[in-house]
Amino acid sequence: MKKRSIHTLMHVPYEGLGCIENWTKIKGYQVSYTKFYEDITFPDISDIDMLIIMGGPMSVYEELQFPWLIQERAFIKSVIEAGKTVLGICLGSQLLAEVLGAKVYPNHVKEIGWFDIQKTDSGKSNSILSDVDEQFKVFHWHGDTYDIPPHCEHLFQTSNCRNQAFLYNNKVLGLQFHFEVTESTLTGMVENGKNELKKSETVQSAEEILSTTGYINNNNKMMYSILDRLENQL
Repeated sequence: MKKRSIHTLMHVPYEGLGCIENWTKIKGYQVSYTKFYEDITFPDISDIDMLIIMGGPMSVYEELQFPWLIQERAFIKSVIEAGKTVLGICLGSQLLAEVLGAKVYPNHVKEIGWFDIQKTDSGKSNSILSDVDEQFKVFHWHGDTYDIPPHCEHLFQTSNCRNQAFLYNNKVLGLQFHFEVTESTLTGMVENGKNELKKSETVQSAEEILSTTGYINNNNKMMYSILDRLENQL
C-alpha cells in the first residue's frame, strides 16, 4: 500500500516543519519538499495528499525580489482547486489568503515574540480547534497581516492584529503564528532575524524569546490536534 504523502514548501532553511516533522513520522507519511532557496520544482498534484506551506522573512508582494512567488501562488491555487488539504503557517497563511482572494499588507505593528491569542466566536465553535485553548500564548513573527478571504471562517485574533487565522472549506487552514515551533527552530529564527528584534511593546528581545520556552510543549500538542483533525479531511 502506497504511503500517504505530504509536500512542504520551504522558503528559508531555518523555518522547517518543527514539531510537524515528529507528527509525520508517527503517522508514517512520506514527506517531500520544494526548497525555494535551492530549486523550484513542484510535484504532480495527484501524488500528494496534503500541502504544508512554511514561513519566511519575505512578503507575498515582493515578486521582483523573489520571482518564484508567482509560480508558488499558481501551484497553491492548483492544489486548493484539486480539493487537497492545505496548512499555511505565517508567510504560508499570507500566501493562502492572497490565493483565496484577500489583500495582504503591512500590519500597523510587528508582532515578534510570545503573546496571547484568542479564539473568535467562530473559532470557539469550530471542530478543528476543539482541543485548542480559548486563550493562550503562542509564538509570533510577522510584520504583515491580511483580510479574511471570502467564504472563510475567522478563527483567531490578538489585540494588535485582528486576523490571525482562517479556515476555507474545512480543509484549507491559515495560521499567522507558529504552533510548530521547537527550541531548535526558535533558535534558528532568532539567529537569522536579529535585525528585526527592535524592542517594543509588540517585539520581544532575543533573550526574552529564547528564555520563554515553557509554552512550546502545549503549543505543539495543539498543533498535533489540529493536524489530526485536518487528516480526517484527506
